[in-house]
Amino acid sequence: MPDLTPSIRTALRSSTLLALVLGFGLNLAPASQAQGFGAPESFAELADKISPSVVNITTSAVVATPAEGMPTVPEGSPFGDLFNDFGAPGQGGPQRSEALGSGFVISEDGYIVTNNHVIAGADQIEIEFFSRERLKAKVVGTDPKTDLALLKVESSKPLPFVTFGNSDLMRVGDWVMAMGNPLGQGFSASAGIVSARGRELSGNYDDYLQTDAAINRGNSGGPLFNMDGQVIGVNTAILSPNGGSIGIGFSMASNVVSKVVDQLKQYGETRRGWLGVRIQDISPEIADSMGLASASGALVSDVPAGPAKDAGIVAGDVITQFAGQPVADSGDLTRRVADAPIGEAVPVIVMRAGKTETLQVTLGRREEAEAQATPASAPAPEAPNELQTLGLTLAPLDDELRARLGLDASAEGLVIANIDQASEAFTKGLAEGDLITEAGQQKVVRLQDLQDRIKEAKDAGRKSILLLVRRGGDPRFVALSIG
Repeated sequence: MPDLTPSIRTALRSSTLLALVLGFGLNLAPASQAQGFGAPESFAELADKISPSVVNITTSAVVATPAEGMPTVPEGSPFGDLFNDFGAPGQGGPQRSEALGSGFVISEDGYIVTNNHVIAGADQIEIEFFSRERLKAKVVGTDPKTDLALLKVESSKPLPFVTFGNSDLMRVGDWVMAMGNPLGQGFSASAGIVSARGRELSGNYDDYLQTDAAINRGNSGGPLFNMDGQVIGVNTAILSPNGGSIGIGFSMASNVVSKVVDQLKQYGETRRGWLGVRIQDISPEIADSMGLASASGALVSDVPAGPAKDAGIVAGDVITQFAGQPVADSGDLTRRVADAPIGEAVPVIVMRAGKTETLQVTLGRREEAEAQATPASAPAPEAPNELQTLGLTLAPLDDELRARLGLDASAEGLVIANIDQASEAFTKGLAEGDLITEAGQQKVVRLQDLQDRIKEAKDAGRKSILLLVRRGGDPRFVALSIG
């Protein structure tokens, strides 16, 4: 199945075409383990079984409003949609606002899972159960990166709860049921199928199931069930031009959710593994330029100080296995590293110069490894010593260019002084001011170095050459055709 993620991201960026509705739900569920091909005769037994574990969530917070006109809230606030739908005249001064969402109980002692955006900024959280009982909840922990939150209520009696299923077992076409609190209606069920797997929206740890089960505002944080009554996803977002369901909903896969929830329950925060590399996917052009058999694995574009550098990983390595499991792409590696134990040695297999090598990497903790800000590059001026090739006008670095680009005195490479907007290089995102530091996985300092690398690639029968390009300190590999 082709990867549709880029098209989804493009659509999401175009606010004139559609709106990505966050905070008011979508559901996806893993495929039923049964091998039936027809629709179930009824979903009633499943709904009766799981309804007692699903909850409505009401949050409230004090928000500032102008003296005149409609109330306003910060952009992206979970209360914004409520104001848009039910806005009231401004009274001046702070006012208390309410918002609605969904959730589900995962233990008899009162742990509840929902979306982070459902409860973000709230100073009061109330849970309504299927029995109509209402209890106050406190926040145990949140994870904005996966938009998940863990709540806790104190109950005098054991609560009905549900368990997580294995989202990896879900197949496109499997039946699922979404439950939640759409538009404040409460304890509403909708059924559909898994429309797609492995969707990404914007996060490094995204692994969404896509479903056509009807999801609307208020469903956020609610569960997506398989036909065995197991939670295989948490409804998080919908794709919609009008704010209502058009059958494209996204639910964070349960195999991601369960791990985050376990950490929030144990520590009150996430503790993700950190490898310490910058990585990118391998395109067919990059695979060809590197002589790889397939466009799989994660290509290392930079290795700052950290666990990977200590273990001997270098830029240009292709990580093909991590902790004994094959690596499909950069997103796959990111999720595997996040789930790996901190402080323990993990075997990492890399492809380097056509040979495999196994390295032992002791992972750090990602939350403690904050990235340092890097100055953005400025367009480079024309230089007298130039080379025109591959649709680029290139100049070697000198002290003046280093100063203009905010580079260290030790920086070396070729600066893009100009770029042909009709060239392949332009369509692949290269721009004036970018710095080319490697070609064919060898350092380039002089213009002649690049010419030599291009000739070597042609002599070897390659159709493209691999360039390591840096912009504002952020490196990536790009393969360009050499004719």
